[in-house]
Amino acid sequence: MYIQVLPEYGLVADPMIGIVTMAGESLAPVIDKVTELEAVADDIVNMLSGTGNFLASFPGRENALPFAGGMTSFWYGLAVGLFIAGIYVFHLI
Repeated sequence: MYIQVLPEYGLVADPMIGIVTMAGESLAPVIDKVTELEAVADDIVNMLSGTGNFLASFPGRENALPFAGGMTSFWYGLAVGLFIAGIYVFHLI
């Protein structure tokens, strides 16, 4: 069911989703994909805080990102520290 807006250009209003579109074409699938994309974008932005439950995570993993970030920082710090210590030791030899 469409409402004619500008028949000379083939534009009709889709009252189900409330937008103007071309006759015979519905933008409902596009709007559904945009809604899904907005949810994913919000999930990515929420990852910056590191708390909360995310779309693709299992239940009970609310604080997984801060823990993973801490472990990653620990191992990178250990690797860089050992590298610098190795350079210092070989410099003394």
